[in-house]
Amino acid sequence: MHRKDRIDTFGAVALTGFALMLGFNQVVIKVTNGGLQPVFFAGVRSAGAVLCLGLWLWVRGIPLEFPRGTRLAGLATGLLFSGEFIGLFIALDLTTVARASVMFYSMPVWLTLGAHFLLPGDAITRRKAIGLALALGGVAWAMLARGGAAGSLAGDLAALAAAMSWAAMGLVVRASRLKEVRPESQLFWQVLVSAPILLAVSPLFGDLLRDPGWIHLAGLLFQIVVVVSAGFLFWLWLLSIYPASGVASFSFLSPVFGVGLGWLLLGEQVSPTLIAALGLVAVGIVLINRPAQVPQKVRVTRSSSAGGRL
Repeated sequence: MHRKDRIDTFGAVALTGFALMLGFNQVVIKVTNGGLQPVFFAGVRSAGAVLCLGLWLWVRGIPLEFPRGTRLAGLATGLLFSGEFIGLFIALDLTTVARASVMFYSMPVWLTLGAHFLLPGDAITRRKAIGLALALGGVAWAMLARGGAAGSLAGDLAALAAAMSWAAMGLVVRASRLKEVRPESQLFWQVLVSAPILLAVSPLFGDLLRDPGWIHLAGLLFQIVVVVSAGFLFWLWLLSIYPASGVASFSFLSPVFGVGLGWLLLGEQVSPTLIAALGLVAVGIVLINRPAQVPQKVRVTRSSSAGGRL
């Protein structure tokens, strides 16, 4: 499929489906935590992803390249990847899918704030500032106005810490030579580093098994094959076809689907306050990811130039 300069119908359907899968992923983690201790579950998932991704890279003939100048950054992303999923998996053990989704998918907020201070040429614009204010307000509202909702404050904080680790990982990639490495290799590095770390620290969080059944093993397999391996590769494929800003603009759907599926599949209580907070976060994410307007004359010139290259 040829590179496109906008999101078409297929792209919109594919990105909506991907966001739906991410929302369902939160439900799967919540259910699987019932049979596997969360950090141990995350470690086994990373170990399985090493095998799946390694096999896929070998079949496709894609070499694993970690040139000098990228290894320290690669280790840092592996550590942050570990922290991200310790936070998320524990959050989904302590709080609801709906609440964890609002907190976890606030990641663009922390990425934008960090980029403003750490990355040259990535300053916060007026539009992004409005988006940040709305999203931060939504997160604060969800945390403070609990209204007797199920789930603990510790779970909300763990999900928020996971979002910040995710954002920090993005900043490390963008600020280092690691951004020159193929994304498949970046992911392989992250799961390769995180697997032994997560498995090593998992005994600190309690018994490794919680009377696992077939549904928990199915959830683990779904995580390894569908989410970490195939899901990420599908995301990369979409990024190779559509503009990154257009792909990112659909990210607001993930917390929406997470909240909806938590209510639909797990019977979670979703209060009007949480829905309002979700709306603020979603609108904020849209404003943060919305690309800057390009003058019409410039757009015509760029389109002509791109057409000539194709």
